[in-house]
Amino acid sequence: MVTWIKWMAVATGALLAVFALLAAFGAWRWNAGTRALIERVEAARRPTLPSRFDSGRDLDELPPPVQRFFRAVLADGAPLVAALSLEHRGTFNLAAAGPDRWIPFTSTQRVTTRRPGFVWDARMAMAPGLTVRVHDAYVAGEGILHPAVLGLVSLTDLRGTSPEPGGVAHGEFMRFVAEAAWYPTALLPSQGARWTAVDEHSAQVALADGAVGIALLLRFDPGTGLIDSVRAEARGRTVGKGVVMTPWEGRWSDYAEHGGMKVPMSGEVAWLTPDGRRTYWRGTVTALAYEFVR
Repeated sequence: MVTWIKWMAVATGALLAVFALLAAFGAWRWNAGTRALIERVEAARRPTLPSRFDSGRDLDELPPPVQRFFRAVLADGAPLVAALSLEHRGTFNLAAAGPDRWIPFTSTQRVTTRRPGFVWDARMAMAPGLTVRVHDAYVAGEGILHPAVLGLVSLTDLRGTSPEPGGVAHGEFMRFVAEAAWYPTALLPSQGARWTAVDEHSAQVALADGAVGIALLLRFDPGTGLIDSVRAEARGRTVGKGVVMTPWEGRWSDYAEHGGMKVPMSGEVAWLTPDGRRTYWRGTVTALAYEFVR
């Protein structure tokens, strides 16, 4: 009996050691992949002109709620955002249907505004000691969604440059535009944004990166003028082995001043399914650093 117990202890220790080595190797390989993606984003950067926000030039002829928004978040003469780095913590809902299955995550994100790009690197705790790493990215026109257990075993690996709705590039560029509340100067007409009036408290914004074009409905808080929600009438949602175009919405809250701008510190994202609203991401910004156009 004593010998058997000793043997089990040795075997358990050996398995734990192997698991630790796999986890360390997976983290090393994943981090190298993250650095490579960020290098590609940085290599695609282009000069940003003009370098500063000019309310007289930039707000002329914009719909009234959009003018109120920019006046609320930007000071006249503020420098334009060239890039930013964020850290988040929050929860992610794994269940596509039925009871919610929320798990915690932490993440870092690198964003450049011209050329538009981002790399989101998340760590999701599936169980004690078992982590799924996720890359969600838009890199030089390519959309990427890649989750992997321990950074080693891929659960899926979606990549593509097709501009068609439902494609991964279209969906990831939509995320870039929806998250522009963090980098509001990317929504200025001088940066290619085209605004269309809808009503007293909402407007549609359209942006393009090459052949990939996005149009989103932004609703602004009646009191503060800040972005309250961002909605797309259709975004590609993976259902089984197929993609279903589904209404999609992000909500922003807890605005605070960073880099001389008012930006949201909390948010959530949901699919608006026939069975009701399906929230799948809730997060809070824990660190935020800007680089401005010189």
